[in-house]
Amino acid sequence: MLRSFVSKRFFSSTRASLDTLAFVESAQSKITPTSLSAINAASKIGEPITVIVAGSEGEAIKDEAAKIPGINKVLVAKGTQYDHYLSEELSPLFKDVIQSSNFTHFFTPASAVGKSVLPRLGALLDVQPLSDIIKIESKDTFVRPIYAGNALATVQSSDKIILASVRGSAFPPVELGAEAVPIEEVAATTESNNRTEFVSEQLITSERPDLGSASKVVSGGRGLKNKETFDGLIEPLAAKLNAAVGASRAAVDSGFCDNSLQVGQTGKIVAPELYVAVGVSGAIQHLAGMKDSKTIVAINKDPEAPIFNVADIGLVADLNEAVPELTGKL
Repeated sequence: MLRSFVSKRFFSSTRASLDTLAFVESAQSKITPTSLSAINAASKIGEPITVIVAGSEGEAIKDEAAKIPGINKVLVAKGTQYDHYLSEELSPLFKDVIQSSNFTHFFTPASAVGKSVLPRLGALLDVQPLSDIIKIESKDTFVRPIYAGNALATVQSSDKIILASVRGSAFPPVELGAEAVPIEEVAATTESNNRTEFVSEQLITSERPDLGSASKVVSGGRGLKNKETFDGLIEPLAAKLNAAVGASRAAVDSGFCDNSLQVGQTGKIVAPELYVAVGVSGAIQHLAGMKDSKTIVAINKDPEAPIFNVADIGLVADLNEAVPELTGKL
Protein backbone atom coordinates (compact mmCIF):
# COMPACT_ATOMS: atom_id res chain seq x y z
CA MET A 1 0.00 0.00 0.00
CA LEU A 2 1.31 3.44 -0.93
CA ARG A 3 2.52 5.45 2.03
CA SER A 4 2.95 9.19 1.81
CA PHE A 5 4.25 11.85 4.20
CA VAL A 6 2.57 15.22 4.53
CA SER A 7 4.28 17.90 6.60
CA LYS A 8 2.14 20.69 7.99
CA ARG A 9 4.91 22.93 9.47
CA PHE A 10 7.70 21.98 11.80
CA PHE A 11 6.68 20.98 15.29
CA SER A 12 7.78 23.29 18.07
CA SER A 13 9.89 21.63 20.75
CA THR A 14 9.02 24.33 23.26
CA ARG A 15 5.52 23.02 23.94
CA ALA A 16 4.63 22.97 27.64
CA SER A 17 3.42 19.95 29.58
CA LEU A 18 0.80 17.95 27.70
CA ASP A 19 -2.73 17.07 28.75
CA THR A 20 -5.46 15.34 26.75
CA LEU A 21 -9.23 15.85 26.70
CA ALA A 22 -11.38 13.09 25.21
CA PHE A 23 -15.10 13.21 24.44
CA VAL A 24 -17.07 10.13 25.49
CA GLU A 25 -20.35 9.54 23.67
CA SER A 26 -23.31 7.60 24.94
CA ALA A 27 -26.06 5.70 23.16
CA GLN A 28 -29.05 4.39 25.08
CA SER A 29 -27.29 5.22 28.36
CA LYS A 30 -24.17 3.19 27.52
CA ILE A 31 -20.70 4.32 26.50
CA THR A 32 -20.21 3.72 22.80
CA PRO A 33 -17.42 1.25 21.89
CA THR A 34 -15.91 3.84 19.53
CA SER A 35 -15.48 6.19 22.50
CA LEU A 36 -13.49 3.52 24.33
CA SER A 37 -11.41 3.06 21.16
CA ALA A 38 -10.71 6.81 21.16
CA ILE A 39 -9.52 6.55 24.77
CA ASN A 40 -7.16 3.78 23.71
CA ALA A 41 -5.78 6.05 21.00
CA ALA A 42 -5.45 8.96 23.42
CA SER A 43 -3.44 6.76 25.79
CA LYS A 44 -0.76 6.39 23.09
CA ILE A 45 0.16 10.03 23.71
CA GLY A 46 1.26 8.91 27.16
CA GLU A 47 -0.11 11.91 29.02
CA PRO A 48 -2.92 12.37 31.60
CA ILE A 49 -6.38 12.01 30.04
CA THR A 50 -9.50 13.86 31.13
CA VAL A 51 -12.81 12.75 29.64
CA ILE A 52 -15.89 14.90 29.13
CA VAL A 53 -19.51 13.74 28.91
CA ALA A 54 -22.49 15.97 28.12
CA GLY A 55 -26.25 16.23 28.42
CA SER A 56 -28.70 13.73 29.85
CA GLU A 57 -26.81 10.85 28.27
CA GLY A 58 -23.63 12.12 29.90
CA GLU A 59 -25.36 12.19 33.27
CA ALA A 60 -26.37 8.57 32.74
CA ILE A 61 -22.85 7.34 32.01
CA LYS A 62 -20.68 9.54 34.25
CA ASP A 63 -20.18 6.83 36.89
CA GLU A 64 -19.35 4.28 34.20
CA ALA A 65 -16.99 6.74 32.51
CA ALA A 66 -15.19 7.26 35.82
CA LYS A 67 -14.04 3.63 35.60
CA ILE A 68 -12.29 4.01 32.26
CA PRO A 69 -8.65 3.01 32.85
CA GLY A 70 -5.91 5.56 32.23
CA ILE A 71 -7.97 8.69 32.90
CA ASN A 72 -7.61 11.06 35.84
CA LYS A 73 -10.93 12.92 35.82
CA VAL A 74 -14.45 13.03 34.36
CA LEU A 75 -16.01 16.36 33.44
CA VAL A 76 -19.81 16.51 33.23
CA ALA A 77 -21.58 19.23 31.24
CA LYS A 78 -25.18 19.30 32.39
CA GLY A 79 -27.93 20.97 30.47
CA THR A 80 -30.63 19.95 28.02
CA GLN A 81 -28.92 21.97 25.26
CA TYR A 82 -26.35 19.16 25.07
CA ASP A 83 -28.97 16.46 24.60
CA HIS A 84 -28.86 14.81 21.17
CA TYR A 85 -25.27 16.07 20.80
CA LEU A 86 -25.93 19.07 18.57
CA SER A 87 -22.48 20.08 17.32
CA GLU A 88 -23.44 23.76 17.43
CA GLU A 89 -23.79 23.43 21.23
CA LEU A 90 -20.94 21.01 21.90
CA SER A 91 -18.27 22.95 19.98
CA PRO A 92 -18.35 26.12 22.16
CA LEU A 93 -18.40 23.91 25.26
CA PHE A 94 -15.30 22.01 24.20
CA LYS A 95 -13.58 25.25 23.19
CA ASP A 96 -14.09 26.75 26.65
CA VAL A 97 -12.95 23.60 28.45
CA ILE A 98 -9.84 23.23 26.27
CA GLN A 99 -8.80 26.84 26.68
CA SER A 100 -9.59 27.11 30.39
CA SER A 101 -7.44 24.08 31.27
CA ASN A 102 -4.78 24.46 28.55
CA PHE A 103 -5.37 21.04 27.02
CA THR A 104 -2.94 20.30 24.19
CA HIS A 105 -4.81 17.36 22.62
CA PHE A 106 -8.50 16.65 22.00
CA PHE A 107 -9.76 13.24 20.85
CA THR A 108 -13.23 12.25 19.69
CA PRO A 109 -14.59 9.11 18.02
CA ALA A 110 -14.88 9.40 14.22
CA SER A 111 -18.64 8.97 14.59
CA ALA A 112 -21.36 11.11 13.03
CA VAL A 113 -21.17 13.34 16.12
CA GLY A 114 -17.38 13.52 16.13
CA LYS A 115 -17.22 14.31 12.41
CA SER A 116 -19.70 17.12 12.90
CA VAL A 117 -18.07 18.61 16.01
CA LEU A 118 -14.42 18.49 14.95
CA PRO A 119 -14.43 21.01 12.05
CA ARG A 120 -16.54 23.47 14.04
CA LEU A 121 -14.20 23.17 17.02
CA GLY A 122 -11.23 23.62 14.70
CA ALA A 123 -12.75 26.84 13.36
CA LEU A 124 -13.36 28.18 16.87
CA LEU A 125 -9.79 27.42 17.94
CA ASP A 126 -8.24 28.31 14.57
CA VAL A 127 -6.41 25.00 14.21
CA GLN A 128 -6.42 22.25 11.57
CA PRO A 129 -8.25 19.08 12.75
CA LEU A 130 -6.98 15.61 11.86
CA SER A 131 -9.75 13.23 10.88
CA ASP A 132 -9.98 9.44 10.98
CA ILE A 133 -6.56 8.75 12.45
CA ILE A 134 -5.62 5.06 12.51
CA LYS A 135 -2.18 5.22 14.14
CA ILE A 136 -0.25 7.49 16.49
CA GLU A 137 3.44 7.84 15.73
CA SER A 138 4.16 10.44 18.41
CA LYS A 139 2.52 13.33 20.25
CA ASP A 140 2.44 15.38 17.03
CA THR A 141 2.52 12.79 14.22
CA PHE A 142 -0.43 10.68 13.10
CA VAL A 143 -1.39 8.31 10.29
CA ARG A 144 -4.70 8.66 8.47
CA PRO A 145 -6.15 7.04 5.31
CA ILE A 146 -6.66 9.04 2.12
CA TYR A 147 -8.07 8.20 -1.34
CA ALA A 148 -10.72 5.86 0.11
CA GLY A 149 -8.08 4.03 2.13
CA ASN A 150 -5.84 3.26 -0.84
CA ALA A 151 -3.03 5.37 0.60
CA LEU A 152 -1.89 6.36 4.08
CA ALA A 153 -0.72 9.87 4.93
CA THR A 154 1.59 10.47 7.87
CA VAL A 155 0.73 13.98 9.08
CA GLN A 156 2.77 16.10 11.46
CA SER A 157 1.14 19.06 13.19
CA SER A 158 2.67 22.06 14.95
CA ASP A 159 -0.63 23.49 16.18
CA LYS A 160 -0.67 24.39 19.87
CA ILE A 161 -3.84 22.31 20.23
CA ILE A 162 -4.17 19.07 18.28
CA LEU A 163 -7.72 17.98 17.45
CA ALA A 164 -8.23 14.45 16.13
CA SER A 165 -11.05 12.02 15.43
CA VAL A 166 -10.22 8.34 15.87
CA ARG A 167 -11.36 5.55 13.55
CA GLY A 168 -12.78 3.01 16.01
CA SER A 169 -11.85 -0.03 13.94
CA ALA A 170 -8.15 0.86 14.22
CA PHE A 171 -7.96 0.71 18.04
CA PRO A 172 -9.51 -1.95 20.29
CA PRO A 173 -11.78 -0.45 22.97
CA VAL A 174 -10.36 -0.31 26.47
CA GLU A 175 -11.98 -2.43 29.18
CA LEU A 176 -13.63 -0.66 32.11
CA GLY A 177 -11.84 -1.02 35.44
CA ALA A 178 -13.06 -1.19 39.03
CA GLU A 179 -11.72 2.02 40.56
CA ALA A 180 -13.39 5.34 39.81
CA VAL A 181 -11.77 8.74 39.31
CA PRO A 182 -13.17 12.11 40.48
CA ILE A 183 -16.18 13.64 38.70
CA GLU A 184 -16.56 17.40 38.24
CA GLU A 185 -19.17 19.64 36.66
CA VAL A 186 -18.30 22.16 33.93
CA ALA A 187 -20.23 24.72 31.94
CA ALA A 188 -19.61 26.65 28.75
CA THR A 189 -18.94 30.37 29.24
CA THR A 190 -19.30 31.23 25.55
CA GLU A 191 -22.79 31.73 24.11
CA SER A 192 -23.42 29.25 21.31
CA ASN A 193 -25.87 31.49 19.39
CA ASN A 194 -27.25 28.22 18.09
CA ARG A 195 -30.12 28.48 15.59
CA THR A 196 -30.38 24.72 15.11
CA GLU A 197 -32.89 22.67 17.05
CA PHE A 198 -33.48 18.97 17.44
CA VAL A 199 -36.75 17.87 15.84
CA SER A 200 -36.96 14.07 16.01
CA GLU A 201 -35.10 10.84 15.41
CA GLN A 202 -36.03 7.38 14.22
CA LEU A 203 -33.97 4.66 15.86
CA ILE A 204 -33.61 1.29 14.15
CA THR A 205 -33.61 -1.38 16.83
CA SER A 206 -32.32 -4.89 16.29
CA GLU A 207 -31.46 -7.96 18.31
CA ARG A 208 -28.29 -8.29 16.22
CA PRO A 209 -24.97 -6.91 17.58
CA ASP A 210 -24.09 -3.31 16.75
CA LEU A 211 -22.56 -3.11 13.28
CA GLY A 212 -19.81 -0.67 14.22
CA SER A 213 -18.35 -2.82 17.00
CA ALA A 214 -19.42 -6.41 16.16
CA SER A 215 -16.77 -9.13 15.97
CA LYS A 216 -18.67 -10.83 13.14
CA VAL A 217 -20.56 -9.22 10.25
CA VAL A 218 -22.67 -10.72 7.47
CA SER A 219 -23.21 -8.29 4.56
CA GLY A 220 -25.50 -8.55 1.57
CA GLY A 221 -25.12 -6.91 -1.80
CA ARG A 222 -26.87 -6.28 -5.08
CA GLY A 223 -26.67 -9.99 -5.94
CA LEU A 224 -29.50 -10.72 -3.50
CA LYS A 225 -31.88 -9.08 -6.02
CA ASN A 226 -34.62 -7.97 -3.60
CA LYS A 227 -35.52 -7.31 0.05
CA GLU A 228 -37.26 -10.67 0.49
CA THR A 229 -34.12 -12.57 -0.52
CA PHE A 230 -31.95 -10.27 1.63
CA ASP A 231 -34.06 -10.93 4.72
CA GLY A 232 -34.48 -14.62 3.91
CA LEU A 233 -30.76 -15.36 3.46
CA ILE A 234 -28.80 -12.78 5.44
CA GLU A 235 -30.80 -12.71 8.68
CA PRO A 236 -30.73 -16.51 9.35
CA LEU A 237 -27.00 -16.69 8.60
CA ALA A 238 -26.30 -13.73 10.88
CA ALA A 239 -28.41 -15.32 13.61
CA LYS A 240 -26.43 -18.57 13.43
CA LEU A 241 -23.14 -16.65 13.66
CA ASN A 242 -24.45 -14.13 16.24
CA ALA A 243 -23.23 -11.52 13.76
CA ALA A 244 -24.25 -7.99 12.85
CA VAL A 245 -25.97 -7.39 9.53
CA GLY A 246 -24.38 -5.09 6.96
CA ALA A 247 -24.98 -4.17 3.34
CA SER A 248 -23.35 -2.60 0.32
CA ARG A 249 -24.51 0.79 -0.91
CA ALA A 250 -26.15 -0.89 -3.91
CA ALA A 251 -28.27 -3.00 -1.56
CA VAL A 252 -29.21 0.02 0.53
CA ASP A 253 -30.07 2.15 -2.51
CA SER A 254 -32.23 -0.69 -3.85
CA GLY A 255 -34.24 -0.70 -0.62
CA PHE A 256 -33.12 -4.13 0.62
CA CYS A 257 -32.39 -2.72 4.11
CA ASP A 258 -32.04 0.48 6.15
CA ASN A 259 -29.17 2.83 5.31
CA SER A 260 -27.84 2.49 8.87
CA LEU A 261 -26.51 -0.93 7.78
CA GLN A 262 -24.37 0.43 4.93
CA VAL A 263 -20.70 -0.56 5.05
CA GLY A 264 -18.24 1.46 3.01
CA GLN A 265 -16.62 4.81 2.39
CA THR A 266 -19.93 6.65 2.85
CA GLY A 267 -21.24 4.21 5.47
CA LYS A 268 -19.73 2.49 8.48
CA ILE A 269 -16.08 1.45 8.67
CA VAL A 270 -15.79 -2.01 10.23
CA ALA A 271 -12.91 -4.36 11.03
CA PRO A 272 -14.46 -7.49 12.60
CA GLU A 273 -12.79 -10.84 13.18
CA LEU A 274 -15.05 -12.33 10.49
CA TYR A 275 -16.68 -10.56 7.54
CA VAL A 276 -18.98 -12.58 5.28
CA ALA A 277 -19.87 -10.85 2.00
CA VAL A 278 -22.87 -12.39 0.21
CA GLY A 279 -23.60 -11.20 -3.31
CA VAL A 280 -21.27 -8.23 -2.84
CA SER A 281 -19.26 -7.38 -5.96
CA GLY A 282 -16.58 -5.45 -4.07
CA ALA A 283 -16.65 -1.88 -5.39
CA ILE A 284 -13.76 0.21 -4.10
CA GLN A 285 -16.11 2.27 -1.91
CA HIS A 286 -17.31 -0.88 -0.15
CA LEU A 287 -13.80 -2.29 0.23
CA ALA A 288 -12.72 0.93 1.94
CA GLY A 289 -15.15 0.13 4.75
CA MET A 290 -14.27 -3.52 5.43
CA LYS A 291 -10.90 -4.52 3.96
CA ASP A 292 -9.22 -4.39 7.40
CA SER A 293 -11.40 -7.29 8.61
CA LYS A 294 -9.30 -10.15 10.00
CA THR A 295 -10.95 -12.88 7.88
CA ILE A 296 -13.02 -12.09 4.79
CA VAL A 297 -15.34 -14.70 3.28
CA ALA A 298 -16.94 -13.97 -0.10
CA ILE A 299 -19.81 -15.81 -1.80
CA ASN A 300 -20.50 -14.69 -5.36
CA LYS A 301 -21.34 -16.44 -8.61
CA ASP A 302 -19.06 -14.12 -10.60
CA PRO A 303 -15.46 -15.44 -10.41
CA GLU A 304 -14.19 -12.04 -11.62
CA ALA A 305 -15.87 -10.07 -8.79
CA PRO A 306 -13.34 -7.66 -7.16
CA ILE A 307 -14.34 -8.91 -3.69
CA PHE A 308 -12.29 -12.07 -4.34
CA ASN A 309 -9.13 -9.94 -4.53
CA VAL A 310 -9.37 -9.20 -0.79
CA ALA A 311 -11.15 -12.36 0.38
CA ASP A 312 -9.32 -14.94 2.49
CA ILE A 313 -11.93 -17.55 1.57
CA GLY A 314 -13.90 -17.30 -1.66
CA LEU A 315 -16.76 -19.45 -2.89
CA VAL A 316 -17.94 -19.11 -6.50
CA ALA A 317 -21.51 -20.35 -6.25
CA ASP A 318 -25.17 -19.43 -6.54
CA LEU A 319 -25.91 -17.68 -3.23
CA ASN A 320 -29.51 -18.95 -3.28
CA GLU A 321 -28.12 -22.47 -2.87
CA ALA A 322 -24.86 -21.88 -0.99
CA VAL A 323 -26.13 -19.61 1.80
CA PRO A 324 -29.03 -21.84 2.96
CA GLU A 325 -26.70 -24.83 2.89
CA LEU A 326 -24.07 -22.96 4.95
CA THR A 327 -26.71 -21.75 7.40
CA GLY A 328 -28.07 -25.27 7.81
CA LYS A 329 -24.66 -26.74 8.57
CA LEU A 330 -23.67 -24.15 11.18
